Amino acid sequence: MKEFSPSKKNRINDKVIISIRMESSKIERIDEVADMIDLSRNELINQCIDYALSNLKISDKKKVNN
Repeated sequence: MKEFSPSKKNRINDKVIISIRMESSKIERIDEVADMIDLSRNELINQCIDYALSNLKISDKKKVNN
């Protein structure tokens, strides 16, 4: 699996607001990492999701289109 390396990117304005629930300890860790690499929490979470979706492997016969 390729290494995940979050970075500042050009902002795209086609985003939709959603709401999710997360454990407070997970949010604290996300905020720590975002501060260390000078990204917003939102941008870090989006990049983490992009990475996860790009590297997703499904064990049954369904195929994931990237």
